[in-house]
Amino acid sequence: METVLRDLSFLEGPRWRAGRIWVSDFYTRRVLSALPDGSDLRVEATVPAQPSGTGLLPDGRVLIASMRDQVVLRREPDGSLVTHADLAGLARGVLNDMAVDPQGRCWVGCFGFDLMGGAAMEPAVLIRVDPDGRAEIVAEDMWFPNGTVCDGRTLVVAESFGNRLTAFDVGPDGGLANRREWARFGEPPTSRDVGAVLPGLAVVPDGISEPDAEGAIWVADADHGRAIRVREGGEIADEVRLPEGLHSYAVALGGDDGRTLFLCAAPSFLEHERRDTRDAALLATGVEVPLA
Repeated sequence: METVLRDLSFLEGPRWRAGRIWVSDFYTRRVLSALPDGSDLRVEATVPAQPSGTGLLPDGRVLIASMRDQVVLRREPDGSLVTHADLAGLARGVLNDMAVDPQGRCWVGCFGFDLMGGAAMEPAVLIRVDPDGRAEIVAEDMWFPNGTVCDGRTLVVAESFGNRLTAFDVGPDGGLANRREWARFGEPPTSRDVGAVLPGLAVVPDGISEPDAEGAIWVADADHGRAIRVREGGEIADEVRLPEGLHSYAVALGGDDGRTLFLCAAPSFLEHERRDTRDAALLATGVEVPLA
């Protein structure tokens, strides 16, 4: 396990793009990029309302989920930020992770409730944003939709408090059908108390990678100090343990040969513990099966 970046607040949304690793740093409100060894660190965007998930449009422009104002931003070639879609009338709670598919459609999750404020857990929605910025809710009753991947035909979403990865078939018009459990780690929650639910979750699936060459997905297990490689059906085929005291909140496969697993790591996810500290890091380790 190597440290790529250190002394950051809380990292999310890692993406491998054109020889660089991109990542959002919540509480410094920056989207950063660096070479895979951490050198040539750049600030790619400053997002006052806090950046989270990112994704790449087919033409190379980057989309960024701006959490607190519920807006998806688009980074233009000159580095400027414009509003791609305003989701304030659709999202429930702050925006979360997201993915962009080969057709340029953006799939965005949200919290569903005030996690940091200690509110009771409520189901959330998944939102599709079309290339022209039009948006609609495409799935409901999701338990904290988080890491997302979509190849244009199949959409997989991590439900962090649902003990599962959920899949959908994607129609030509962007409609979703055939909702199913892609991987089930345990029973869904019966309590609305996050403090009671967390200890009972076998896996807390947070950020997830794009599928590797065998179709497996790396999953950041946010409460157990590890990332796991999961096959469709739920088999855990591999595991990477983080250094003592750290948890993994998002992962991405990349590197020049597609065999580097990048991990967003921090001691916890709670805002009051991370906002004014700088002990989050971007880690990396080699894996056997490369990115597809």
